[in-house]
Amino acid sequence: MKTKVIASLLIATSLMSGCENPKQTIGTIGGGALGAWAGSTIGGGTGRIVAASVGGVLGALAGSYIGGQLDKADKAAAAKTAQTCLESTPSGKTSEWVNPDNGHRGNFTPLRTYETAQGYCREFQQTITIGGKTEKAFGTACRQPDGTWKIIEAK
Repeated sequence: MKTKVIASLLIATSLMSGCENPKQTIGTIGGGALGAWAGSTIGGGTGRIVAASVGGVLGALAGSYIGGQLDKADKAAAAKTAQTCLESTPSGKTSEWVNPDNGHRGNFTPLRTYETAQGYCREFQQTITIGGKTEKAFGTACRQPDGTWKIIEAK
């Protein structure tokens, strides 16, 4: 039941994003997923479904705002920091990025490293701050055969 509710909310948040730019769409979906997950941890039964729904909508709105504010330089700095951090930063140590042109900033922290049959994976935490508003996300990334890291789960 919980999975169906979250899947429905992800579809709804993607539809809410319309045909905006890709970064805003990603922010909307990511924010909706994080909000739905957070809401689903509150209460039980019908209350949990309502909390997940409200969390999904609020998260989608916040994620849409953050995603809509990131420019190419922000995304490049965040991606470079994430790749470098996942490859060589010890668990628990935070790496930061900042765009000096607009003041947008973020950080990336690997939390745990483990090995699977497909190779190494790392759980991480990431924050992005725009105009004094900070959004936080958690996820898992795994090293690909070409040496790059791919996010396989984000919440």
